[in-house]
Amino acid sequence: MRRTPRARVTAHRPNVLESGMVEVMIAVMPFHGHVAPLAAVAEAFVADGHGVRVYTGAAHADRFAAVGARVVTWSSAPDFDEHDLPATFPELQGRKGPRQMLTNVEQLFVRTGADQAADLTRAFAEQAWDVIVADGLSIGAHFASELTATPWVTVSIVPLTIPSRDLPPPILGLPPARGIAGRLRDRALRSLTRVVSRGIQRAYAEDRARAGLPPDALSLEQAFISPHLVCASGVPELEYPRSDLGTQVVFVGELTRPHTNDAGLPPWWPDVESSADPVVHVTQGTLNVDPHDLIEPSFTALGRQRLLLVAATGQADAAGLPFRAPPNARVARFVPYDALLPHVDVMVTNGGWGGVLAALARGIPLIVAGGDLDKPEIAARVAWAGAGVNLRTGTPSARAILRAWRRVAADGSYRANAARLSASLSAHDGPREVVEHTLDLLEARSG
Repeated sequence: MRRTPRARVTAHRPNVLESGMVEVMIAVMPFHGHVAPLAAVAEAFVADGHGVRVYTGAAHADRFAAVGARVVTWSSAPDFDEHDLPATFPELQGRKGPRQMLTNVEQLFVRTGADQAADLTRAFAEQAWDVIVADGLSIGAHFASELTATPWVTVSIVPLTIPSRDLPPPILGLPPARGIAGRLRDRALRSLTRVVSRGIQRAYAEDRARAGLPPDALSLEQAFISPHLVCASGVPELEYPRSDLGTQVVFVGELTRPHTNDAGLPPWWPDVESSADPVVHVTQGTLNVDPHDLIEPSFTALGRQRLLLVAATGQADAAGLPFRAPPNARVARFVPYDALLPHVDVMVTNGGWGGVLAALARGIPLIVAGGDLDKPEIAARVAWAGAGVNLRTGTPSARAILRAWRRVAADGSYRANAARLSASLSAHDGPREVVEHTLDLLEARSG
């Protein structure tokens, strides 16, 4: 049975800033790509001496417990397996591309909001927190912040989706247009997006009501973003210029940096360490992991080139592929990035933000096949920054991949721009900066 909070939850909270310790609730959508950066944030809060609870799916409880956090699992909210979403959300069965994106947002992120808030407010009633820190797709954190009258920090683990009068809608993967005609195009696209997303906007209004909250005038994009503080992963060089970016937004660089760990290296690892040829890494990501989408055309394109291909399938149940790998390819489910990236010359990726930042932090240029969700936006930003090629599809042809690889290999500007971004990213300590900005927010509010 779903439980719906109907009134604000109050609890006594001492002025913990005087002691230097705060109580933090971290809300994490139960996806691997969300868990990894927020686990680093949780670890940073624990290391700084603060009390940390984490609200996430049961499958990820051990990850947060290992860094010293106390875990609150999804209960009223429907916990799910990210590798089998239709088992919990049958509306997603057989969907990919734009239809998947719209349905994903509505079913996973919006219509679970009131139930997330129910779980969170029960946890608050048991022990109050001073601040809720949430990944940028946790609408339940927004609701819980209102219901408990506590400040809310957004940690944006993907490029900013805050709408702007200077930019096209952030879900289309389009760079800003130039000139009067371009601005008119972007204005029309913003209007069209509002029409297309009416169903999701209606779902947001319904879930606010189910959470016991009054209607508001926020667009869905605004509803995901804290008005108090937004810690954005990445750097300004990867963000389009805009005149209306809120003052609550700060960039914190990379949130997840690989730890030194020799465990889990595949048996063919010495081939990477001893390779005299360039190493090209191909990654399918961890959500849509059909190897025919990106790995197979990459093998066709690059299998006869003088290089070593290292492919990560992202599939938890099998490392094998349903097609033959060329002689210059090595395949594994996952390859530890702390070991692999120092050897990589170019990365061919589906556009996951964590992997993209990991590559750019090490000066590696990219070939990005961004198919759906946030991936087209990431691919467009990499190309806009001059650090890689945007293939403009999640299912590129072998010919397109070969052309892109030849461009990146021949044009030194891609590597130079990746090196420029590496220097900017290296100036940050993302998890530590989230802690510092959060404490600054609490201090300012207590004054």
